[in-house]
Amino acid sequence: MFYSNIGIAEKYNYLEEKFKKGYQWLKETDILSLAEGSYQISGEEVVANVQEYTTVAGDQCFFETHEKYFDIQYVASGREQFGIRGREGLVVRERIEDKDLIFYDEPLYSGSVLLEEGDMIVVAPEDAHKPRLIAGEPCKVKKVVIKVAL
Repeated sequence: MFYSNIGIAEKYNYLEEKFKKGYQWLKETDILSLAEGSYQISGEEVVANVQEYTTVAGDQCFFETHEKYFDIQYVASGREQFGIRGREGLVVRERIEDKDLIFYDEPLYSGSVLLEEGDMIVVAPEDAHKPRLIAGEPCKVKKVVIKVAL
């Protein structure tokens, strides 16, 4: 899946070598056997973060963006609704500079996509996203978020 605004569609190359390293790691790695934590794929340029959690209601989390990294968000098991919208016009709620994380107030309008086992979405710095959302009922999820440096 590729999500983008036409204004930035050609700004990034989602088949650049660093992205391919992330995709290849996802295909070749037994993610279900990995413990939560960070795994270097290609130095600090491409890093996999394995997470486990139970999905939550939309009012328990916020839209977020990153300025130094793309996210490749891959669901290894479970399912979640994944909120998405452009960050332009959003109101900043909190900045955590050392974690490259910006949270936003809830926008009036947004969309979402259902991510199930084996699904992934790639989000750019311009893409506000709200992961971990309940899809039907709360669900345990094992996910990998690959951080790809700009």
